[in-house]
Amino acid sequence: MTYHPKSDFLTVIMERGFLADCTDLQGLDDALIAGVVPAYIGYDATAASLHVGHLLNIMLLRWFQKTGGKPITLMGGGTTKVGDPSFRSDERPLLGPEQIDANIAGMQRVFSQYLSYDEGETGAVMLNNAEWLDGLNYLDFLRDIGRHFSVNRMLSFESVKSRLDREQSLSFLEFNYMILQAYDFLELNRRHGCLLQMGGSDQWGNIVNGIDLTRRVLDHEIYGLTTPLLTTSDGRKMGKSQGGAVWLSSDMLSPYEFWQFWRNTTDADVGRFLKLYTELPVEECDRMGALEGAEINEAKIILAGEVTALLHGREAADAAEETARRVFEEGGTGEDLPTLTVTADEAREGLSVVQLIVRAGLAKSGKEAKRLIADNGARMNDAPLTDAGLMIDTDALAEPVKLSAGKKRHALVVLAE
Repeated sequence: MTYHPKSDFLTVIMERGFLADCTDLQGLDDALIAGVVPAYIGYDATAASLHVGHLLNIMLLRWFQKTGGKPITLMGGGTTKVGDPSFRSDERPLLGPEQIDANIAGMQRVFSQYLSYDEGETGAVMLNNAEWLDGLNYLDFLRDIGRHFSVNRMLSFESVKSRLDREQSLSFLEFNYMILQAYDFLELNRRHGCLLQMGGSDQWGNIVNGIDLTRRVLDHEIYGLTTPLLTTSDGRKMGKSQGGAVWLSSDMLSPYEFWQFWRNTTDADVGRFLKLYTELPVEECDRMGALEGAEINEAKIILAGEVTALLHGREAADAAEETARRVFEEGGTGEDLPTLTVTADEAREGLSVVQLIVRAGLAKSGKEAKRLIADNGARMNDAPLTDAGLMIDTDALAEPVKLSAGKKRHALVVLAE
């Protein structure tokens, strides 16, 4: 039987495709109707920026705030020191406190594009779990919290089981991670009245642990909700491109490259992505997702524009679209293309075109670049590139050189001034 929610938040996320599972839909729905509910998602500070893989849950928090909830972005200043083992084949590299703090600062700038951190009743709050984790006394923690956890049950969680089934080592440090995440939910409930934890469906076991712990220690009723783990229609993990992670920080990925990632969406994913990553009406998303041929390309441009405008602002989105139009329709260069700058010394010695293709991020290796040239997939200044041994020197770089891989990926090579 399909549940028909009464609250705005559940209505929106169910019709837009955000909901994978919930510990108690009816109970959560009633709580959302009764008043302002604080809810959190945790983010470990493992990189200087969030990436497209995080964007689904950032949009979930945005909708939560727009429908009257109070979002909490919990930064894992403490848990990052341990590392989440969920569905990983190896242990995460451990980061120092300075790197963790720098990463949190970078991530905070991204969140402020999507959420309103103000003093209002539904104003978002950013917290750091180092606040309660850093000062824990190990023996007290074992006695007061550890006794509520069954190792048998923890071993049964899919994230742990998949690792053990592959006979891959799981350190005691990582095994503690799920206890710490459960403790986060307990502390957020105790300190901030937080009633809901949300996350990707790979976090289900960790979320349930937190609910059980809070019931046992505080006897409070709290809830968990997960979003589907997204893959593209061709089976790739959402958020990965040929060049690696699709970062949300403009310092790490230009607005043009971000726009281009969404413009290159597979036809079959357009409708679904419009519902998840934009705020366009559901009927409009469904209509555009059903288009075919040249019309679906217009829908992809709208998708790219809307997603880029939310993150980087409408002006940056319009500029990216204009750059793309000049590049594809007029064969121009466009100032916003990814740019590789080479030094005068390098240019004097000469650089192979294969090296430049790799350094510009159009191929992962020299072998891949040579194959691209052999398959007639590379162009230089819009002319077919056929010679993998071609050297680019100071004379060639008197003007910017435009390199292309296929029809959609371009970069400029310029000489340092």
